[in-house]
Amino acid sequence: MDQFAALETFVRVVEAGSLSAAARSLPSSLTSVSRQISELEQHYGTQLLLRTTRRLALTEDGRVLYERAKSILAEFKEIEAALSRRDRQPSGRLRVSVPSLIGRLLIAPLLDEFLQRFPSLSVDLLLVDRPVDMVEEDIHLSLRVGHLVDSQLVARKIANLQMIVCASLAYLERRGTPQSPAELQQHECLVFSSTPGAAVWRFGPDQATECRIRITGRIWANSLDALVTAAKQGAGIVRVPSWQVEADLAEGGLRRILRSHEPAPTPLNLVFQPSRLPSTKTRAFADFLTDRWRKRDPFASGVDHCEDD
Repeated sequence: MDQFAALETFVRVVEAGSLSAAARSLPSSLTSVSRQISELEQHYGTQLLLRTTRRLALTEDGRVLYERAKSILAEFKEIEAALSRRDRQPSGRLRVSVPSLIGRLLIAPLLDEFLQRFPSLSVDLLLVDRPVDMVEEDIHLSLRVGHLVDSQLVARKIANLQMIVCASLAYLERRGTPQSPAELQQHECLVFSSTPGAAVWRFGPDQATECRIRITGRIWANSLDALVTAAKQGAGIVRVPSWQVEADLAEGGLRRILRSHEPAPTPLNLVFQPSRLPSTKTRAFADFLTDRWRKRDPFASGVDHCEDD
């Protein structure tokens, strides 16, 4: 059995939805496709596909093999392309996932310049405020906030984000200014997360002195923009990246509080698919973004706003 060819056929069957459709797209005979799937199942000693008269479905082992085979085949294609002269210039479709706020305000405005520089490229920009499964969702490059737990990920640190806590003057005059993180539990806090519920805010410059405060509030949103708007209207205290509210702090719409308790800056990383050779298109975007933000860091605050006591 040509295992590589069999894996290619298996992936094509899964994506085509049937043996006959895969045979037409390869092209190959239905008999050959069916034989390769049977040989794979015999080789691994497990059933990979559930066959009915109407459809095919993956078994649990089949799904594991599909995800890994798809990644392996893509890596071989990238190696082949990287060694080929025709791939000296980046080409094809690049899939990038970024936090929605950063994507909307900082990434999207750069895409025209990037695509003019690389006319053979196209970009799929996914704005998501959750960790993505880069293999499952076929993401080539992801921008992630925070320390990376998965040691298998290949990452390049690109910037630092400073998380701050702030509120409107009207709110602070009405409810008072908290002097310690623990006092936040007696205040109206505006909760940001991907799903409704409580959140945890970290304080302290290092792990030795760090404290974690469980935050609940009557307003929850999965949009920082919405929470900043509510905070400026006096609805409560919000925790946001400093760059997002720099203009509001300068104009007095918001006041920065608990500054002496702020955590150390949070890293912002470019993350590549694990176990994948970075393609020329992936490296092109990573280098472009790194170069642009090295020249002008959009996350560096240019104004020093003191805490309101």
